[in-house]
Amino acid sequence: MTLQLYNTLSGKKEPFIPLHKGKIGLYVCGMTVYDFCHVGHARVLVAFDMIVRYLRARGFDVHYVRNITDIDDKILQRAADNNEPYTVLTQRFIDAMHVDEQCLGVQSPDHEPRATDHIDAMLRMIGTLLDKGFAYQADNGDIYYAVARFSRYGRLAKKKPADLLAGARVAINEAKRDPRDFVLWKAAAADEVCWDSPWGKGRPGWHIECSAMSVEHVGSTLDIHGGGPDLCFPHHENEIAQSEAVTGQPFARYWMHVGAVRIEGEKMSKSLGNFFTLREVFEQYHPEVLRYLLLSSHYRSAIHYSAASLQRAQQSLLSLYAVLDQANTDASLPTLDALRASDQTVAAFVMAFRAAMDDDFNTPAAIAVLFDLLKTWRAAEKKSDTADTADTAEAIALATALKSLAHLLGLGAHSAQTIARAHVTTSLGEEAINAKIAARATAKADKNYTLADRIRAELAEQGVVLEDSQQGTTWRWQ
Repeated sequence: MTLQLYNTLSGKKEPFIPLHKGKIGLYVCGMTVYDFCHVGHARVLVAFDMIVRYLRARGFDVHYVRNITDIDDKILQRAADNNEPYTVLTQRFIDAMHVDEQCLGVQSPDHEPRATDHIDAMLRMIGTLLDKGFAYQADNGDIYYAVARFSRYGRLAKKKPADLLAGARVAINEAKRDPRDFVLWKAAAADEVCWDSPWGKGRPGWHIECSAMSVEHVGSTLDIHGGGPDLCFPHHENEIAQSEAVTGQPFARYWMHVGAVRIEGEKMSKSLGNFFTLREVFEQYHPEVLRYLLLSSHYRSAIHYSAASLQRAQQSLLSLYAVLDQANTDASLPTLDALRASDQTVAAFVMAFRAAMDDDFNTPAAIAVLFDLLKTWRAAEKKSDTADTADTAEAIALATALKSLAHLLGLGAHSAQTIARAHVTTSLGEEAINAKIAARATAKADKNYTLADRIRAELAEQGVVLEDSQQGTTWRWQ
């Protein structure tokens, strides 16, 4: 099977062929760190974490770079509002972002470059653009990219240069020659946050940051460049113009953009004031519930976020945990190739899972395979009650396969109790619950069934479900 990717540049799915066989250079535009991450940020974090996990499972050597923008007008304004150094502000939210992504099961990128560590690289790139005539210094000291000099401008976003010119606006006091031009270097007074440059003190524009960091950490041509839905234009379009003007090479072979998160039909964003921080969500639901919700839609599709959608996601995830809790917990789970060779029934599920993921990372179809596997496991589990060794082995193989495939999506690292417990409001701890279960067992032994039923009912009111079997009583959160 050939891996197919939807390429924003071509507007269609294409066979994925990396620049160097077996190796992938992936760059994703990361966070601008002046506040806590919200659900829209989680969409990007989880989508590309899933993509990297699967590419590596397919045998690719992935070099994953995701940057941090730690200098920006919004950052400086927030720091001024807080009366604190901007470096203190950015470090606080970088630390918070790392905690949030760990909660979501997002693995760290191979490199996480910061813009402020790459000022020299940006200055070199701007100098080259000036030397080649792709940039100019305006009367106010700012340096702009001359869009008219780059004939392919607008190709990624499918925008015609003439239409861009007609719709462009020039802000008051801007000194650019063409309304489409964008700033590379902002002149700054000595008392502002600034760096020295051959053209005077200043700070970089936003777009030049990613061009400098991606070229330095991945190379002149990226295999895949990714980001959020709002970055295609102008940010990624400007990256192409800058980078290709400097290097003379195609900037990225494949462009991947995730879908937006919507609330009541509107895109979730800070500017609209309708966003939820991850920490607000985690107060009500386990982070893996949010991860499952994000993966249950195709990464390019819009997600309609609501409390009801989170509740449905939790119920579905807990259904999977009925098997995951019983599966092999060995850290070294079987690989895709090992699973395919292990058992004929398992192999069919593995091939279906791989076919879904090879089709532009179709996680909804891949999750459907997990639920088909779940149904088959239940049937095998019923047969295993007869103590037939073959049937027991089949149930074990199916459970292990389910855990392994779920792991490739970043699911199944916890337990059903942990997932359900995250949003249950109760004063009961595990020790108190076990004490009540022991008291109920004593009541049943004394044939005091009224007391035993009352204890069960009291626990149920606290969200604790008891399950009796020949082996004893176990419990789980509702």
